Amino acid sequence: MKNRAKIFKLGVLSALTAGLLLPLPVGAAEAAAIDSGDTAWILASAALVMLMTPGVALFYGGMVRKKNVLSILMQCFTILALVSVQWVLLGYTLSFGPDVKGIIGDLSFLGLSGVGLGPSDTYGTTIPNTVFVVFQGMFAIITAALITGAFAERMKFSAFVIFTLLWTTLVYDPLAHWVWGGGFLGKLGALDFAGGTVVHISSGVSGLVAALVLGKRLSKQREAILPHNLPMTVTGAALLWFGWFGFNAGSALAANGLAGMAFLVTNTAAAAGAMSWVVAEWLDHGKPTIFGAVSGAVAGLVAITPAAGYVTPLASILIGIMVGPVCYLAVSRVKEKLGYDDALDVFGIHGVGGTLGALATGLFATTVINSAAANGLFYGNPHQLWVQFLSVLASWVYAGGMTFLILKGISWVTSLRVNQEEEEMGLDAAIHGEDAYGYSEMGVEGTGVAR
Repeated sequence: MKNRAKIFKLGVLSALTAGLLLPLPVGAAEAAAIDSGDTAWILASAALVMLMTPGVALFYGGMVRKKNVLSILMQCFTILALVSVQWVLLGYTLSFGPDVKGIIGDLSFLGLSGVGLGPSDTYGTTIPNTVFVVFQGMFAIITAALITGAFAERMKFSAFVIFTLLWTTLVYDPLAHWVWGGGFLGKLGALDFAGGTVVHISSGVSGLVAALVLGKRLSKQREAILPHNLPMTVTGAALLWFGWFGFNAGSALAANGLAGMAFLVTNTAAAAGAMSWVVAEWLDHGKPTIFGAVSGAVAGLVAITPAAGYVTPLASILIGIMVGPVCYLAVSRVKEKLGYDDALDVFGIHGVGGTLGALATGLFATTVINSAAANGLFYGNPHQLWVQFLSVLASWVYAGGMTFLILKGISWVTSLRVNQEEEEMGLDAAIHGEDAYGYSEMGVEGTGVAR
């Protein structure tokens, strides 16, 4: 019995020794660096950002006329599908692949080749590569969806599909690389915590160019075009506010104090923006409106996006107070004076609000909040404001110029706008053969079944 016990002990000791001497499997070695709390938070944040695209669909859907509401919903959900696939095949490697001369990522990660389950050494060391991929992919989706409001009620669906794929590949992906992927703006020191330049300036300026290229809606001169369902718009705004916590706080790429601060200033700026917009329209028109309140909240969310990981709560209040009246004037005065038909004020809120937020980051950023960042003008570093200005200028010029070229290129292949008869009928019926509010009467064509 004693001999058997000795043999057993020797066997166990040998097995343990062999296990210590043998190299660990790659997956086990990588898993040791992954933090489960950080991973769970970024997965939840990705889901929150995904929810923002249906939020945009509802926000915009309530603002158009009822004959076009389904076309807006269709565009947003089409973008969710198209860009999800584009991001895996090509978008991620162009945005976050190894840098090529500060301009674009190379094709090392084409089709996510080489993107494993382990942590990324460059982009968030405590979460798996795949989690970083899906989180950033949601940003690409929501950015493309924001542009749809500028050309609402008049763009041909086939042209829209081509535009979405080309714009995401040729505008969004390079800009994301410039700022976040190791490109020249990031190396210059530009601060953009969650997408003031990459998301909001790019979509806002591109929306303005699209509105100018497509021209005004046919009925714009004959009648006032008013939102058809404000409760739908308010619901969409609420989803956007909710999802924005993942957008900004998730950009910390960890469940830590920086994420908590980003969450706090995001909510505060949204609240301040809502109040300041309402005050501005109240003084101007004599009535506070729910439409103004939700528009101001979105403007506040836009403006705090580039600054969320760099500024104090008091600074976020100031940013919200500033952006409400500025965006209000952009949509109520500037648009009317210049005469362009940005149907749902993409430029007035995202372009203008994103620009203000990016520049405000150069004023209010402080290393007290984020030691890895830089101080702004009000903390003794005027150079940061100059860097922010250069990043804004580069984003404006590139997004606007490339969008113009994309639209002109598409127009050589197919018309950008629906014809006059289709526009008068409404895109829901003319393009999609559906009626948002009439199924109970007309039934579903070809089935004889009423819904």
